[in-house]
Amino acid sequence: MRFLADEEAQGTEESSGAASEAAAANLWRDPLFWLAAALTIFAVAPFLLPGYFWGANDARHHVYFLFEYDRVVQDGIWWPRWSPDFAFGYGYPFFNIYGLFSHFLAELLLHFLGFSHTAAIEAIFVVSIVGSAAAMYAFVRSWGGRQAALIASLVYVYAPYHLLNLYVRGNLAESMAFVWLPLCLWTVRQAIVRPSFRWVAGAAVSYAGLMLTSNLVIVLFTPLLGLYLLTVAYAHVAPDGVSVRGLPAKIWLMRWVRAALLPVIGLVAGLGLSAIFWLPMLLERQYVRVDQWFDGRYNFRGNFVHFFQLFSPRWGFGVSAVGPDDPIGFQLGVIPLILAVLGVMLAWRPARRLRWEIVCFVLAGGATAFLTLQAAAPLWELPVLGAVLGFAQFPWRWFSVATLCLAALAGLPMLPDVHSSDRRSLLALAAVAGLVLLGSYPLLRVEITEPAEGPVGLAALMRFQQSSDEMTGSTAWVKEIPTWSPMADEYISKERAGESVTPVASMVDYTTLNYHRETGFVVNSEARTSVMEEVWYWSPLEGRRIVYNQFYYPGWRAYLLDGPGGEPVQELEIVPEEEGTLGRMTVPVPVGEGYVLLRFEDTTPRIAGRWISWATAAVLIGAGAWLAWSRRRGARR
Repeated sequence: MRFLADEEAQGTEESSGAASEAAAANLWRDPLFWLAAALTIFAVAPFLLPGYFWGANDARHHVYFLFEYDRVVQDGIWWPRWSPDFAFGYGYPFFNIYGLFSHFLAELLLHFLGFSHTAAIEAIFVVSIVGSAAAMYAFVRSWGGRQAALIASLVYVYAPYHLLNLYVRGNLAESMAFVWLPLCLWTVRQAIVRPSFRWVAGAAVSYAGLMLTSNLVIVLFTPLLGLYLLTVAYAHVAPDGVSVRGLPAKIWLMRWVRAALLPVIGLVAGLGLSAIFWLPMLLERQYVRVDQWFDGRYNFRGNFVHFFQLFSPRWGFGVSAVGPDDPIGFQLGVIPLILAVLGVMLAWRPARRLRWEIVCFVLAGGATAFLTLQAAAPLWELPVLGAVLGFAQFPWRWFSVATLCLAALAGLPMLPDVHSSDRRSLLALAAVAGLVLLGSYPLLRVEITEPAEGPVGLAALMRFQQSSDEMTGSTAWVKEIPTWSPMADEYISKERAGESVTPVASMVDYTTLNYHRETGFVVNSEARTSVMEEVWYWSPLEGRRIVYNQFYYPGWRAYLLDGPGGEPVQELEIVPEEEGTLGRMTVPVPVGEGYVLLRFEDTTPRIAGRWISWATAAVLIGAGAWLAWSRRRGARR
């Protein structure tokens, strides 16, 4: 995020007080920026405790997401799409449909710095906390000044739903998404207010970062981002001192389109940068069983919030339950709400040019909070709107957007237009900051527990999948989701025998070969990685096939080689298993002796997405280099 490092404190024409204050110092030289980062220590502290919070909802998931990421990295693959050990070892295209950015950062710590799996995950949680404070500070400072930015960043970090994500849910991807949300708003706004290439590039990087972090949160957030873009563009249509109503409709519309053009280009470029992920994710989504994502305990109908819960101080650990007696809390936070309401009331008259943005945050925050409530249930049943809302799985996930809006509004009481910048204002700033921190104090705790499945490894992963019925996603060819496997048996047996638990030596299902012993059909594994296996076979009769203990999914391809470790001479058909319920891969082989290579490769959508991303990055880098050269050339002249 180089554009952030280059950021100079910007004021805006909305508020002369905010402008003069924001222009006082470079962002990196702003003491309140560093104070905002330092005050995250209370949210960070629980992650510095010895042990790990294994009991949090998704805490185990992220350890094993990282475990699988590292398994494929050991084979030299840094952009994995297939996870060979999920679904009890039958495999699942996890990172083809799930944003990998958070776990990529964790893998850097694990692979290069020797962090343990749990320490790497906790470290990225810490990064997400500090990063979210810095991002919110930069965003609010650009239009509200330094003191408003400090309060907004503290409310953003210590908002109950953010802490719920951190300590109770343990959801790393959604916590990291909290960094990108204000960065998207900031860069989009600056591209309108202070149009330049760096803000277009900043919007592209921010939006792409959010996509690569959480393709779920980006769907929830994009309507707000689009509304905010149009709102800020509308607020800057008219020249200073001229009413929008006084402009002819044609001129007004042209100015609006022109103001919105640069940030729109930035967001489109963000889609281009992240096409390597979202294009195959979207086009190949049909090849996985989505019923597992939205049925059972993931059915939205049992996960609405009751109105009193928005203000209930109840806070606990565990899994969200149906009904009003939920063991965990979904409060908005009394102090953030009071600050937001007070801020709107105090800033409405003096901060006239911010009114449209205030209205945007009030409407978006109120609407997304309402969508979580039982009263909004009929909206979730509508054909088109319901499909969009249901993408959240749990209605209370919309709190991520509501929390963002609430934090931005909570900084309004500290606008320079609302109070004077003197010693009393500093005392008021300290009092409000202390109030925010004290209000969150009862929520700043985690439950440190021991891993019920044992030390991180393949055997523990199998136990986790069985006990929790998690990470057992299946492809579209699977008729019945497996509850155990021969691979899991092998891992557990090795552990009990005190042997080293290593990945199974072959994906081939050798039990199917027993039926052909009398005919001499023989298969022997020669080499195997997480996404490839080469086997030698002998088949004296036609109609024989090799069955692999991996679910079928587009991207797997089989070849007949010209010798051991040789070159492909013929592509063999992969037929999804028709017998049974597992939908495994089967490869019919020619009569005689030969070598067969089964390998997971890129498909057309994956190749197209990669080229689009590379092309977009090349255009942005080229445009930036050309503009820099033009400036230097102009300076010489």
